[in-house]
Order: sequence, then structure tokens, then C-alpha cells
Amino acid sequence: MKYYSTNHSSPLATLQEAVVRGLAPDKGLYMPERIQPLPREFFDTIDRLPLADMACRVADAFFGEDVPQETLHDIVRDTLSFDIPLVRVSPGIWSLELFHGPTLAFKDVGARFMARLLGHFIRRQGAGQVNVLVATSGDTGSAVANGFLGVEGIRVYVLYPRGKVSEIQEKQFTTLGRNITAIEVDGTFDDCQALVKDAFMDADLQARLRLTSANSINVARFLPQAFYYFYAYAQWRRQTSQPAGAAPVVCVPSGNFGNITAGLFAARMGLPVRRFIAANNRNDVFYQYLRTALYQPRPSTPTIANAMDVGAPSNFARILDLYGDSHDAIAADISGATYTDQQIADTVRAVWQEHRYLLDPHGACGYRALSEGLRPGEEGIFLETAHPAKFKDTVERIVGQPVSIPAKLQAFMQGAKQSVEMSRDFASFKAYLMGQ
Repeated sequence: MKYYSTNHSSPLATLQEAVVRGLAPDKGLYMPERIQPLPREFFDTIDRLPLADMACRVADAFFGEDVPQETLHDIVRDTLSFDIPLVRVSPGIWSLELFHGPTLAFKDVGARFMARLLGHFIRRQGAGQVNVLVATSGDTGSAVANGFLGVEGIRVYVLYPRGKVSEIQEKQFTTLGRNITAIEVDGTFDDCQALVKDAFMDADLQARLRLTSANSINVARFLPQAFYYFYAYAQWRRQTSQPAGAAPVVCVPSGNFGNITAGLFAARMGLPVRRFIAANNRNDVFYQYLRTALYQPRPSTPTIANAMDVGAPSNFARILDLYGDSHDAIAADISGATYTDQQIADTVRAVWQEHRYLLDPHGACGYRALSEGLRPGEEGIFLETAHPAKFKDTVERIVGQPVSIPAKLQAFMQGAKQSVEMSRDFASFKAYLMGQ
């Protein structure tokens, strides 16, 4: 399959070229030429398939023309070495727990898959080091760093905004060493993302270094996230005895919009979804777009749901492309919601008190948007994107009691922080990379 740029000014690329480049030469995001629908019989029996088997079927539709099936299935099974359970929280509302992977965040799926696919391409090419640049507002950095840790031929640079990620999140990517370098930027996530994008467009860097991105702008990062939408639906069918064709509402806490874009791809492949809800914190550029048909990026605002603190979501370009730039078509499939820190905190507290289910701040946006957006007779699934212990101090202040830290996170907390301090000036970042 070939991949085109959302800016439509670059030549078509192979999967390998799209993954290794990350961003198209015309600054657009790569999109597959087509989305392959899955056969009806797949959905008739989906509730009886294990996660890995189901994901292999989905991966075949995306990547089967470009990666040998045995290799692809090995990558999928190695990626999904943990469960992704669907848990009932309250009547008609289900949580897809995406925090059972190595770094306890949903991005483990995409990051682990991309690391393994990129490693496959590097081995096949037999050529020098690839340098992975990734900007993070929280969980992306830890998932990518741990997904790529020790992968031969790959050097990872994680750019993050100083003082704007939780201590636990920071420890997960600043304590690893080896082939992982953490760069602490004096700015916001949007500044970090701009540095990454500018690096891809710089001729000197492109001539000297092989650069790619592990943010959701990379097709190998966001497409595998479709796997767990199918698994959520299968579990919902199984647990509720819903007939084939029944469809839940799906609510996605949204920052850079790679996660919900993967869900939209799943729906185009035939996954029954009644509609999507994009849940925002105060960084509600997409919510305002739905209301006004005007997309107006702005500087991000710090919130307690920090992984969603994105003022210029990159994957909005993919959503526009998917819907032919039609605001009406987008608004027909996706509704929006936006919440203040106080509303997020109130939701965490209320759900804990009423249902004894502990949400993280991002999942709280999803739960609240779903509970307010469901219509009579509907059921819905929201994505619980990270373990609440990753936001321990915030969640403890809200619920008034200790939050236990899983062993996986405790291990990260023992390490010593190692980071490179950097201004948000591109010249400084370029000089640093050129010196490596």
C-alpha cells in the first residue's frame, strides 16, 4: 500500500518510507491510500477472539501488503504482551483500561508496535542509525522511550516541557540512559512539537541525520491504536450479550487527536460505533471547531490532565482529510465536550465515592463527557488512558486518601534523572543534534 501526504504535495511513499520519515517532505502527515473494510463474518465472531488474534487480523488489513505475515504477527503478539480489560463503572458506562502495559498508559500499544516495526525496517535496510524525535506532554515520552529502549540502530530524543509533566511521568523517560536522551525544554508541549517538526524540515539535519518521529504523526504509532477499539467492542458484546451490529458510543480523552483518529479508522473498517465523543480539557480547539467550523490553534493551557494540554493538535489534519474537509460530516460523527480542572476533579471524586472506581484526570474527562452525552437506551465506552498513580499527588488531593503505586512505577522512581536542558530556540536544538 502507498501513503500520501495530507498536504498532497509530496510523492507517494511506501510504508517503510512513511515510517522512517515520520513527516512527509511537504510537512503533511502520511495517510494510507485506502482503508480496507473487514468482512462481516469477522464482526459476527469478534466476541470469541483473543486480543492478539483479533489484532493480527486488523494489522493484516493495514500492513499485510508490506510486511511478511509471520513477521507482522510476531510484532503484534510481542506488542500486546498485556491485557486491555473492559470494566463496568456505572450503569451503561464502561472503562477500557489502557494502563496495563509497561508504562501504564495507552501509548504503550502504538510505541511498542512502532519500535518493533522500525527495527524490522532497519534490519532489512542494513543501514546506519535512525534518530527518533518525540515530543511529549506526559505519557508519550515514557511509552516511546521504554518501547525503543535497547533497540539496536535507534537513538531516541524525548523533548518535554520543563515543569509540566508529573514527577512519575518524568522519571519514566529521564532515568533510562542507554539509547534514550531526555531533553528538558523551557516552554510548552507545543514548543516541543514545533522543534520536532522544524527538525524534519531542516536541510542540514536531513543531510546529516536519519530522522523520524514517534509521535502520533507517525503512521506506525497511531494506526496500531485501532487494535484496542476492536477489542473494546468485542468485550462489550461479550459482557452485555449484545447482538452483532449493536453499537456503543465511544468517548476518547483527546489531546493531539491520534487516539480518536485511530478509532475513526476502525469505524471506517466496519467497527460498529454509534458515534464518537472527543473529550477536551481547557485546551478545546477541536470543541470550538465543532461549534464554529473555524479551526484556530492557540497556545496550550496547563491543566491537571496534562497529557491533553495541546493547543495545535497535529492529527486534526488527518481528521480533515478523512472527511474531505467537511465540517458537517465531522460534526455528524463526533461531538465534543470541554472541562475545567474543577470539573475534572469533581468527576474523579464523585466516581470514586459513588462507584469505587478511581479515574485518572484524563479518564475523568472521558467518563464525564460520556455520562453527559449518552441518550436514553444508549451504552458507552470511554478510554481510561493512564493509571491514576501516574498523577499520584493530584489524585490524592482530590480523593483525600493515598493512591498505591504499582510495582512497575515504583521501579522507575528509584532511578536518577538524566536530562539535557534546552531553550525553545530551534537554533540551539539544531546545534545540539548536529553535535551528536
